[in-house]
Amino acid sequence: MDYTEITFDREAAVGILTLNNAGKINALSKQMIKEILQLLDQVAEDDTLKVLIIRSAGNHFCAGHYLAEMVDAGVKAYKSIFDQCTRMMMRLHEIPQVVIAQVQGIATAAGCQLAAWCDLIVAEEGARFSTPGVSIGLFCTTPMVAITRAIGRKAAMEMLVTGREFPAAEAKALGLVNRVVPLAELEATTRDLARQIAGASGFVLSIGKQGLYAQADMTDAQALHYAKHTIVMNNMAEDAQTGIKAFLEKRTPEWKNR
Repeated sequence: MDYTEITFDREAAVGILTLNNAGKINALSKQMIKEILQLLDQVAEDDTLKVLIIRSAGNHFCAGHYLAEMVDAGVKAYKSIFDQCTRMMMRLHEIPQVVIAQVQGIATAAGCQLAAWCDLIVAEEGARFSTPGVSIGLFCTTPMVAITRAIGRKAAMEMLVTGREFPAAEAKALGLVNRVVPLAELEATTRDLARQIAGASGFVLSIGKQGLYAQADMTDAQALHYAKHTIVMNNMAEDAQTGIKAFLEKRTPEWKNR
């Protein structure tokens, strides 16, 4: 389809989704959410893609929801916005590709949520993460879900009730961000990480990603039971046997992604 608020490109096995409304600080309008959802559905069906980078045009990652669409609307309208946004966030975990957020400038409210729902975050040194809804009478309850799972209750509570900006270095120390680099190195670092990940079997990356999220909230016994059966079936995969034999024979494996 023709997108108006996002763009999509690819480099070999790496897809690049760009939020493309810098004039509105890449706010998550209803149209942008719709376009992202449609693209994620297409990406999920593409077996040749192993990694998806989510980045933004302009100086900032995302300012959260487009608040102009949330003035004097009814319950039905608000429910529709948050139903679609929640579906978009969940889709980030459901797709088989590893998703990397490339963050510059601010990632605020639902923009912080979007980054946090990605599997990995690479941020530039000047990036700031915040959930400032409390200051406008709209507590960031949906971002709260991702933030709490990423950094724990105490730090999440401070972020949510103060609304203050957490600089990239502090966000990394808390576990929200994986890597912090100078702005000039942000794109290259993110692409290098994506290419490194894309060197693995797409089938195996999918097993690993889905497994991580599936077992995260299980008890230890449940998680080990799940992991045990998953790795047994993983051993039956063609790529697993290819990789094991290549390792033993000291050669580079040729993945079939199955």
